[in-house]
Formats: sequence, structure tokens, C-alpha cells
Amino acid sequence: MKFLPLTSAIALVAVIIFLVLNRDNPEPPETPSDPNSATEAEAPIDDSSPEPEPEPEPEPEPEPDSTIADNDPQKPTDATEQEYVPAPPTHNYYSKGEKTRDGTGKYYQDREISYVMGHPAINWLERPEREDEEAPAKAMDLLDLKETDVLADIGAGSGYYSLRIAMQNPKSAVIGVDIQKEMIAFLEQRITQLDVENVTTHLGKIDTIGLPPESIDAALMVDAYHEFSHPYEMMTSIVKALRPGGRVFLLEYRAEDPTVPIKPLHKMTQGQAKKEMALVGLKWEKTRDELPWQHFMVFRKP
Repeated sequence: MKFLPLTSAIALVAVIIFLVLNRDNPEPPETPSDPNSATEAEAPIDDSSPEPEPEPEPEPEPEPDSTIADNDPQKPTDATEQEYVPAPPTHNYYSKGEKTRDGTGKYYQDREISYVMGHPAINWLERPEREDEEAPAKAMDLLDLKETDVLADIGAGSGYYSLRIAMQNPKSAVIGVDIQKEMIAFLEQRITQLDVENVTTHLGKIDTIGLPPESIDAALMVDAYHEFSHPYEMMTSIVKALRPGGRVFLLEYRAEDPTVPIKPLHKMTQGQAKKEMALVGLKWEKTRDELPWQHFMVFRKP
């Protein structure tokens, strides 16, 4: 029995030594029960997802017509036209119909109205070859203005005609009328550059030229009338602005001539022009066809 205390002491020492030796060596973590499992970082990449379909190729733009007028942007870009809303018409002369490529789908006297030539087409209006193609110098001689005449160039655009007529007739007065502010600004700049004193500018609206009654002796429209979105109202305002006996000079590309390289909606037949001018009370006086591409039509206010 005397050995029992010693044996217990030895056993206690052994337990202490075992605990000290295993304090810094914890057991390793358990192995996952599923040998095929893996952490997120080790997860295999799934290559079975379908590859993205290729983007469809855009359809090609349609080829433009091979006419000279294709160089002219035919869009209603004018800020005045976008902001100003005219009163509803009090007549039934307008109708809606099939909209063609260069037309508005609005019809007047069975004629579809074309889009307006935007101010980006100034370079086309001022092109050097215009004299050879249209003979504007001959057209200005046909005007036969008196010294004291006041002429309104309706749809003056860049002022190609306004400036030349004014310089050719220094005692006459020319008013360049347009509905596009950009065109008016360009014309005013040219007036200053050329120091032409007998040209003024006037910003009109899509349904009126806005000039006082009986204030002009003549109105000139060069390849512009067919673009008027409100031709009846515009012509009515022109007739009111004309003095009795005043003349309207209407220049339009000849629709009767298929060799004139201009889009169809930017041409007019002489018969169509006569019908539309008669509706506002103008009398046809004569037509001169000495120009290469255009009718030179003269109408008079009774």
C-alpha cells in the first residue's frame, strides 16, 4: 500500500507532460466527406453556356437618285416652321394622300407638296455652274423692272437672285423674304459684304409673307413655290401685298421635260401652275421658255 502515493504522482506527472506537449499541435481539420466537393475558388468552370449570337449587320442605305436636286437636303429644318403653328384652314383645298419619298403627303390641287430645301443647301444655291445650268442672268433680264419698282423675292434663300437684281437695278428696291432664319442671316451677311444698299430682308411665316397690303409691285419665286406648305395662304398674302396691276414671276423646273435632272416633286407643269394661280385671283399673262430648265411664267393681279 505504501507504493500507491508514488504511483499516483507518476501518473499525474505523465498527464501534465502529455497536455503540455500537445497544446501547440491541434488536430488537422476533418477531411470533407464528399471527395468530389471543392471550395468556390477551386470550382471547375462551366464551359457548357452558349456563345453569344453575333450582332446582325445593318441593312445598307438606299442609293440616292442620280438627280442634281439630290444634293439639296429636303427636310423641314426651319426653326420658324417648327415653332409657328398657323390657324386651321377655312377651306378644303388641302387633302392627305400617299406620301412619296420626297413629299409631305399633303396635296393641293392634286399636287403633292414637297419638303422644303433646308439652309444646309446654300452651297448648292450658290454653285458656280448655276449660270450654265439655269441662265439666271437671262431670267433677270426677262423681269423688265421699272426703276421705281419694289420687288419681293419670296423664298430668297441665300439671296442669289435678290442681290443680283438689286445690283442690276440700283434704283429699285428688293426685299428678300424667307421663312428660315439661317437664310436671312446669310443674306444679311452678303448684303454687308457686297455693300448693297437697296436690299432689305424680311422673315416670313409658312402661311404669309407678312408684308403690308399694296406695298410691292412684283413678287418673284424661283424654284420655291412648289415647297410652300400652305400655298393657298401664301399666295393670298402675296396677292394682298401686290399693288393693282402687280406681277408675279414664277420660275419652276419644267415637269413636261423628262431631261431636266430634277426630282419630280420639284418640277411643275405650266398647266398646274396656271390652275393654282387662278385659284387666288391671278391672271396668266405669258410664259417664256427660253431658259434651259425652267418655265418663266408671268401672272398679273387685276
